Amino acid sequence: MFGQALAAPTAAQTYSISVVPQLTPVAIHQDWTPILEKLGTATGLTFELVVESSIPAFEESILSGTPDFAFMNPYHCIIAKHHKGYIPLLRDSANMLEGILVVRKDSPINSLDELNEQSVAFPAPNAFAASLLIRAQLAKNHVNIIPNYVKTHSNVYRSVLLGDAIAGGGVNNTFEREPADVREQLRILYVTPQSAPHALGANPRITKAVRDKVITSFIQLSKDPANAALFDAIQMPKPIQADYSRDYKPLEALGLDKFAVTGGQ
Repeated sequence: MFGQALAAPTAAQTYSISVVPQLTPVAIHQDWTPILEKLGTATGLTFELVVESSIPAFEESILSGTPDFAFMNPYHCIIAKHHKGYIPLLRDSANMLEGILVVRKDSPINSLDELNEQSVAFPAPNAFAASLLIRAQLAKNHVNIIPNYVKTHSNVYRSVLLGDAIAGGGVNNTFEREPADVREQLRILYVTPQSAPHALGANPRITKAVRDKVITSFIQLSKDPANAALFDAIQMPKPIQADYSRDYKPLEALGLDKFAVTGGQ
């Protein structure tokens, strides 16, 4: 629990923030704890970090409207908006999101066609750029792969390194945060078109006054050079106010629902 609580706090004064588990719980806590501490101090509110056990578990939580705030991928922004009315508040303006397919640096694979009937690792079925966009492109190219869902982006990269999968789906933001010895053993085979990155969204039950306070404080904190490394760690080095119609609604036309999975994996 982070921030400064008022005297005799009530449950209504504590806001949950669920972060999509792209990385390990340890890494997410390490990255988000300092930001939520500062956000709590700046807003006078109390925030509780929630890390679900998997991306599908995270999806179930937003589809049920459980978290007050959620840091989610673009596809999650769409389904959260349609099912529970979540409102995107903030997204990064420095880096657009790109899905990537990686292979071992010494792999003979040089084209998507060569992945036909091969095992390809993904973090989860509904990971947006790391899975949905890539699988849609493979299907468009009539490449049939054997998907292997390994829960996190970190696991994807290591599955490829260990030879458990011939290739793996990730995103530019998580790949760049891997240790140098991991990145140097991998090669990017394919890059998806860019899209707006992950957003911090709010459940519509959160008042506009609180939403505005979070947006304003978040952006102000990011302008302090002392906080630069903290915002880079959560993939929002230059946060701006998000807008669903501008940033995420255009993605609805991609027809990714046919590649999404409800429940299960």
